[in-house]
Amino acid sequence: MPHVLAQSVEIVTTVLTIAGMGYFLAALVAAHVFLSARRRPTSSFSPGVSILKSLKGLDPNMLDAFRSHCRQTYTGNYELLFGVASLDDPAIVAVEQLKQEFPDRSIQLIECPKSLGANGKVSTLAQLVRHARHGYLLINDSDIAVSPRYLERVMAHFAPPPGAARKPLQETGLVTALYRGRAHSTLPSRLEALGIATDFQAGVLLSRMIEGGLHYGLGSTLAVSRTALEKIGGLETLVDHLADDYELGARISKAGYHVALSAEVVETAIPAYDWRGFIDHQLRWARTVRDARPWGYAGLIFTHGLAWAALNVIASGLSPLSLWLLALSFFLRLALAMTVGAQVLADHQVLPNLWLLPFRDAIAIVLWAFGFAGSTIVWRGQRFELKNGRLQKAAN
Repeated sequence: MPHVLAQSVEIVTTVLTIAGMGYFLAALVAAHVFLSARRRPTSSFSPGVSILKSLKGLDPNMLDAFRSHCRQTYTGNYELLFGVASLDDPAIVAVEQLKQEFPDRSIQLIECPKSLGANGKVSTLAQLVRHARHGYLLINDSDIAVSPRYLERVMAHFAPPPGAARKPLQETGLVTALYRGRAHSTLPSRLEALGIATDFQAGVLLSRMIEGGLHYGLGSTLAVSRTALEKIGGLETLVDHLADDYELGARISKAGYHVALSAEVVETAIPAYDWRGFIDHQLRWARTVRDARPWGYAGLIFTHGLAWAALNVIASGLSPLSLWLLALSFFLRLALAMTVGAQVLADHQVLPNLWLLPFRDAIAIVLWAFGFAGSTIVWRGQRFELKNGRLQKAAN
């Protein structure tokens, strides 16, 4: 019986290893498709845009991220609206300093005291929309740092199609962007940044290729036209959703609009996690994806090719075939990490942290499995139950 069980494990892990190599190859193709597409010239379309940021607390890199939004070479008009739930919030200090440093920029600090739902961030953003002057809104997190051409590259996607087009093109309703993580010195922080660069963003590019475009948004950038936002009922419809970025893009896509992926890559700061904070965040991430895309989450079983290859070596008793599959899987995994991390995202942390990749992948497969074991998440120090995308306070 033990012999039969070992053979079964060997067969299953062999199949999963080969499927994993197929995933690595497909993701490499998707990355090259994206690299080719972003070399195309962009439009000079530069409409007025209101940048909305929900703030809670003061982070070490927050002010530098704000400054990057004030140093845009954008030829159109833009404003920055910062929302806080209370005027006692420490983040106000950073906004006031920003106003002093950039007196020529249109910067407003707005109190948004109403709690419209469980998602405090979206509650604040929904209140900010009422103060925005422009026909396009851009939402991103408070720690997002951008290049001087950020607005130029993002807003170009909203350019109307040429009048001579033979058939009407799908109107762009939302533009989103890839991101890389800037890690702190702790090992968990470095592991999360490595996972973003070598795994998560690869999955985004592959889903874009096989699904004929993106049908969701990424919180790193959510640029939306007012027309599209009003058509889905506004941000108020998302105040109880955890994956508000995903849900916003999904609803705009279902409403008949195109969701575009910008050539711009932004940067987010990864907290200096301890292991508890890292696990809580990774499980929140995993269970959010599972709730939003259950079949897609189940399909992540094929993305853990390197871990399956290592298990296959053990199950087969170091057979020559298993060692050959491990070597090939490792080569493809490294190729994908370097292509997406270094070429697509221009993440300079990938190369020095590449030796952590096997360790990171081993942790990832365990966390993926635990993602199925319940719907409880920890967010901003509170425990919630995640049901059909909505947050409910968890019973103590």
